[in-house]
Amino acid sequence: MSVELDVFVGNTTIMDEEVYQFWLDGYTVNDAVKVRMEGGVLEECEASAEVLRSDTMDQYRTFQMCERLLHSPAKLANQLLFQIPPHRQAMLIERYYTFDGVFVREVLGKKLSKGTKKDLDDVSAKTGVTLKSCRRQFDNFKRVFKVVEELKGPLVENIRQHFLLSDKLARDYAAIVFFANNRFETGKKKLHYLTFQDFAFCAGQLISNWTVGALDNMVEDMDVDLEKEFLQDLKELKILITDKDLLDQHKSLVCTALRGKTKAFNEMEANFKNLSRGLVNIAAKLTNTKDVRDFFIDLVEKFIEPCRSDKWTAGDMRLYLTHYTNSAHILDTFKHQVVWDRYMGVIKSCILKMYHD
Repeated sequence: MSVELDVFVGNTTIMDEEVYQFWLDGYTVNDAVKVRMEGGVLEECEASAEVLRSDTMDQYRTFQMCERLLHSPAKLANQLLFQIPPHRQAMLIERYYTFDGVFVREVLGKKLSKGTKKDLDDVSAKTGVTLKSCRRQFDNFKRVFKVVEELKGPLVENIRQHFLLSDKLARDYAAIVFFANNRFETGKKKLHYLTFQDFAFCAGQLISNWTVGALDNMVEDMDVDLEKEFLQDLKELKILITDKDLLDQHKSLVCTALRGKTKAFNEMEANFKNLSRGLVNIAAKLTNTKDVRDFFIDLVEKFIEPCRSDKWTAGDMRLYLTHYTNSAHILDTFKHQVVWDRYMGVIKSCILKMYHD
């Protein structure tokens, strides 16, 4: 009785980047073979379909054996089982932790729990990302969250060092961790127009300016929790809308600075008090967990939508927010400039990113 065996012998572990991507994307061996054949690989290599299938299966086995090492990327460099050059290791890690924008958009801000994982079938059907790939991406989010949750030091740097990711990917994971920790609402219909990168930019602004780590870079949870003292101080800003003289003064200064500089001036003048109340009330409510969760909804409802309905351009928005922020410094009886600048610096950046005119 004869037995046929396919044997691959070599020193450096052979890894085809295209096949690796098929494996990451959740393709079956048969589907991967089909796509490779359609791409003309048989003609290129002068190989048979059987050899191509054996090669694909062999690489899939290699990737599966490497997967446990990819869960703790530092182990990949120190293991002796696979001879993988450093540049290849970096590629394997980066691609393993890369995620689909449409997928992360569906789970952003949700609890990284078994309950959310059970819903991945629906997410897969909605996004077109295979269930296997959805699970890998979700497990990666959860793994990074758990590792960095109790570490001291900057969030992005901790992610970069522990998972050996590029700076860009580490920043994206920092945004995912930050959103999962604070449970920001991102799934409401009014927020559907915003991409993951819009939210990731805003997360970077919040982490850099409103967290405990913005002041002290060696505390636990420094970049995932908003600084409670700062949130408490934001209540002081209410004087800008409760003191009628201050509100009128602020409006007069802003309108004087804007007159003749924009076609939307009449609307800006007419809506000034409502817009100012909107922004200041958002600030004053951030001590409540629910209001923190609704931060992006509130920005859209209280500020972005009214401006969009008045047909402001992005340039109008920038001009208005600049003068609105700066004019508060000229108000004689307003004594909270430091808190105001810390608040409005982030608000201005986020609104400009979120305002797609």
